[in-house]
Amino acid sequence: MTKLLDLRTVGQLRASGCKVLSVKDEVRKNLVTKLRSKEQIFSGIIGYDETVIPDLCNAILSRHDIILLGLRGQAKSRILRLLTDLLDEHVPILKGSEINDNPFAPASKYGVDMLREHGDNAEIEWIGRDRRYGEKLATPDVTIADLIGDIDPIKAASQRLHYAHEGIIHFGIIPRTNRGIFAINELPDLQPRIQVGLFNVMQEKDIQIRGFPIRIPLDLMIVYSANPEDYTNRGNLITPLKDRIGSQIHTHYPRTLEIGMQITAQEAWVKRDGTPPKILYFLRQIIEQTAVEARRSEFVDQKSGVSTRLTISFLENLVSNGERRLCITGETELMPRVSDLFAALSAVTGKIELVHEGEQEGVANVAKGLLGKAIKAAFLSYFPDPLASMKKGENHYRKVTAWFKNDRKIDLSDVMTASDYVHALNRVDGLKEVTLQFLPGAKEMTPAQLAIGMEFVLEGLHQNSMLSRDELGPVRTYSDMLNRMFSNISKREDYDEEEEEN
Repeated sequence: MTKLLDLRTVGQLRASGCKVLSVKDEVRKNLVTKLRSKEQIFSGIIGYDETVIPDLCNAILSRHDIILLGLRGQAKSRILRLLTDLLDEHVPILKGSEINDNPFAPASKYGVDMLREHGDNAEIEWIGRDRRYGEKLATPDVTIADLIGDIDPIKAASQRLHYAHEGIIHFGIIPRTNRGIFAINELPDLQPRIQVGLFNVMQEKDIQIRGFPIRIPLDLMIVYSANPEDYTNRGNLITPLKDRIGSQIHTHYPRTLEIGMQITAQEAWVKRDGTPPKILYFLRQIIEQTAVEARRSEFVDQKSGVSTRLTISFLENLVSNGERRLCITGETELMPRVSDLFAALSAVTGKIELVHEGEQEGVANVAKGLLGKAIKAAFLSYFPDPLASMKKGENHYRKVTAWFKNDRKIDLSDVMTASDYVHALNRVDGLKEVTLQFLPGAKEMTPAQLAIGMEFVLEGLHQNSMLSRDELGPVRTYSDMLNRMFSNISKREDYDEEEEEN
């Protein structure tokens, strides 16, 4: 390829035997090469190997234009941008062409005139993949001029050209992406009259400007992304345009918790000062389970979806709260705890759209509820069900719950030093033994890591209604459930008596 890049004229290019393929043939050729050599086709895309990627390959092999249909946070935009990896590294164009004219078959008047005037001596240049990809976010204010182009009256006046002359056109982003891949994100948000303007580009592969008899054949692969039509009330995808799109491919959220965790681990920024934190596996599991709970919650608008960005931001906030603790305590080992999950909930509240019932509940309460369900699910995946154990007469948590009798309680704060944190949890009889017995890998953990597992047990017992928990600022207090209930009843009776006296 290095020798080809040295070619500088159309004649030299022709003599070299270089063939210029259409963009869809080029992408198809490179995909076939990757498939035969068993190369990874879309790097960084996890969980689509058996669903989305085979459909994409079929569409490309069929030389189709494509639409990716799915909810927010399903890697649609990333896939569109990764399609450029299937383009040749460099391709030749006529030098100075605004629309990347093919040296052997120019589409613009500029290119045709250049070949007519200079013939095989016409100069060429080589462009990379970055200049062959165009992307536009569909918004209601997008115009045909933005996409296709418009007549420039200043050019017409200065060059004394009539309005049907191609030389006065100011090209839009689509013709400037000629011989490349053009993407429109969130297609339904594009006004219907603008969607109609794409018909010619899709079918006849040419553009027209303001009704003047200017027709420029384009070589394009057009790809779109969209949410399902019932997701947005801002607009819809018109059926004639949808009919012109060769393949419609549905994306989806991670099918398993493990796949979701892989995606989150790949995308989240967790290395602080170049050092990765020590995040216990069950904390990652809880974060991912929170998104799973949100995607089936009656309080969350399921048409809107719950993006994978929720878990990414959640994990980053979890680590950041641990980092904040280090700054306060002066310690050096970054090790997130269960209490950090609750301090990191701001990453959840901004990522969920609530239905009316959820609005009534309040976004903070909904987020805490989702996290609580996630902790309970993760807890029951390792530890015996406390209620089921009691019914069977195998109460593994008897010592733990019994310790909280007689008004005993334990206060945990997300800014406690590691030594205070370990000491506080070790006070609870039976807690360490239960953790060592059921939490995988607990026997190999350091005392600080084991303490995090012990806090996990306390929170799991609370989520299973075995312990009470109160929050006052950063302090979380675990105590006996029955004492708390009787205390609340007593306070209520005292309040009623005061009301009667008044």
